[in-house]
Amino acid sequence: MRLSILDQAPIPKGAKPAQALKNSETLAILGEELGYHRMWMAEHHNGQSLASSAPEVTAAHLAAKTNRIRIGTGGIMMMHYSPLKVAEVFKTLSALSPGRIDFGVGRAPGGDTYAIYAMAKGKRPEMTDQYKEIETTLKLMNDQKSGISVYDSVVATPARVELPEAWLLGSTGNSAVRAGRMGMGYSFAQFFNGGMTREIFDTYRANFEPSYFMETPEILVTYATTVAETKEEAEFLAMPIDISRLQLMQGNLIQTLSPEEAKDYPLTEMDKMMIEENRKLHLVGTPKEVGDIIRRDQEQYGFDEAMFNCNQFSIESRKQSYTLLAKELLD
Repeated sequence: MRLSILDQAPIPKGAKPAQALKNSETLAILGEELGYHRMWMAEHHNGQSLASSAPEVTAAHLAAKTNRIRIGTGGIMMMHYSPLKVAEVFKTLSALSPGRIDFGVGRAPGGDTYAIYAMAKGKRPEMTDQYKEIETTLKLMNDQKSGISVYDSVVATPARVELPEAWLLGSTGNSAVRAGRMGMGYSFAQFFNGGMTREIFDTYRANFEPSYFMETPEILVTYATTVAETKEEAEFLAMPIDISRLQLMQGNLIQTLSPEEAKDYPLTEMDKMMIEENRKLHLVGTPKEVGDIIRRDQEQYGFDEAMFNCNQFSIESRKQSYTLLAKELLD
């Protein structure tokens, strides 16, 4: 099974944003050493808890710091950008690091209402058909005409470069058909809402049409994960993430607490029930416990690759999670 990393550049309480991005570099280098297949940077706006607002910029830096591991975005939020600009960005990345770049794209805003309007320069956001925008972007990357006059009058440069892999992000299954028809890989965010089913993936494969970006259907599933040598340590390290998700559900975006602070954090009985329910979206345990879940899920749902998002408070704890997962799951 291929393993990969999704990084959001979390900014723990008391840390500086610049250090969060430096941690991303550390994880990319470690991931390459451990045998991870790819690392993606997410896109988030208008928050103090995540530093990954410009994943295409970070991707360029990480690609320059590594040699083998694929680097990409998970993902570019298409609603904010021109297809021409996105195509040119990823053609440039691919020209600089041929054979190693992933164009992961999503349709969510990656931020709140204030961020949406700010990204649109204060104008009402244009709720256009984002699938059409993505399709146009793919054609521009491949030096093809899109049939849209404003784009057919230009060339996305640099031209005639090796193409990146193209992946469509989804969290409900609604995008499975379109991902297949556009010849893209399908990335399912299990850590977001859960809801993974065999039917979603079978639908994607049944609709897949080979493209210049992907010859065969490929599915990866992303999990939020905390792994440690013992179950007790994993529970201790996981509580800050549980509290952050709880606060997000209540409309608050907080920086990750330290495990010591989280241990003494005041929780109501309802809070505890919600945390327990959210554990369906956060795998916590020893390498074997979590590994058994991943292996069972792969057998049941038939995906090709597992991607992990490990947002523990300290970089050492994050490195530990990725290291233990690699030792458990990589052949």
